[in-house]
Amino acid sequence: MEYKESITPEEIEEMELISFPGEIITITKLDEAYEAAIRDLASSRMIGFDTETRPIFDPNVPRHSTALLQLSNEHRSYLFRLHKTGIPDDLSAILASDSITKIGAAVYDDIRGLQHFNKFKAARFMDLQKFVENYGIKDKSVRKLAAIILGRKVSKTQQCSNWENHELTNAQKLYAATDAWICLVMYKALLAS
Repeated sequence: MEYKESITPEEIEEMELISFPGEIITITKLDEAYEAAIRDLASSRMIGFDTETRPIFDPNVPRHSTALLQLSNEHRSYLFRLHKTGIPDDLSAILASDSITKIGAAVYDDIRGLQHFNKFKAARFMDLQKFVENYGIKDKSVRKLAAIILGRKVSKTQQCSNWENHELTNAQKLYAATDAWICLVMYKALLAS
């Protein structure tokens, strides 16, 4: 299949919205839900990957640490609230596993942010922004990639919201889950083409 090199914002606006259809599980403590998440993710061959950081609008303020780690398979998306859980060794083992492919966009900055919590050795990360070059795609944002590869648009309305809020809103959870999952879906679509 041939893909467009780039796409306009107007073309994207015409498209139908796509969002994560599965179960979203927010992890705030190291309990049974956390252990179930680790088991589920460890048994996956491929997972979507993303992180969120509280935005800064003042260039003189130091960057916040990563607030959220999103790992998603086809059916469940796990949102790890890192300021509450950190990155324990069993979670870092997934990030360091060379038998699980982690697919995201611009993954290297995200990995560096996560290594502040735990000095894991990142393995088997697939950066979609580099991978799409094999298909002649020049646009690199997740929103544009979803439009080019899937013909659907993802909402970015929550991107600059506060990821350190005491509770995440349902809109934040859906945005975060979609951002990780959509990378997995796009990667599989590219491989299938």
